[in-house]
Amino acid sequence: MNVHAWFQRHSLKLLAIRDTPEAIAGGVAIGIFFGFTPLFGLKTLSAILFAWLTGSNILAAVIATTLHDIVLPFMPLIYWWEYGVGYWTLHGLWPPFVKSNLSPHAWRSWTTFVTVGKPLLLGSAICGAPMALLFFLATRRIVARHQRKRHARELAAGTEDANPT
Repeated sequence: MNVHAWFQRHSLKLLAIRDTPEAIAGGVAIGIFFGFTPLFGLKTLSAILFAWLTGSNILAAVIATTLHDIVLPFMPLIYWWEYGVGYWTLHGLWPPFVKSNLSPHAWRSWTTFVTVGKPLLLGSAICGAPMALLFFLATRRIVARHQRKRHARELAAGTEDANPT
């Protein structure tokens, strides 16, 4: 998979959206934030819901949520980092590296979910929030610049059509 071509294709989709730069950037920020969460199967639905609730662009949120597909091979490492950040926030120390020999039944247990899930969710929020803010600011700037250039081109094309020489 060509990463540069993937980014270019998806960025062009974002720039083609007809909405305010703030709405598009809000959708991207929401999508990036939920992309960091370990809510498998619920990331996109959560992003759509929050984009709708905040008045952000839903399509931008969906595109940004799929942005994490490109880092999918690194997600176990990212989740381990998020777990460590959440564990450190809750307990004041970095978690010890322990090889887990839990059975499949133990992984579906509520106690395992609480002991592993709580630090992981907290860590994903702590790690995802600054990234979402960074993407919001960058996207708003890029989209606003693109829309200004497009508007200037449309005005120039309109004046050329109005004044045939």
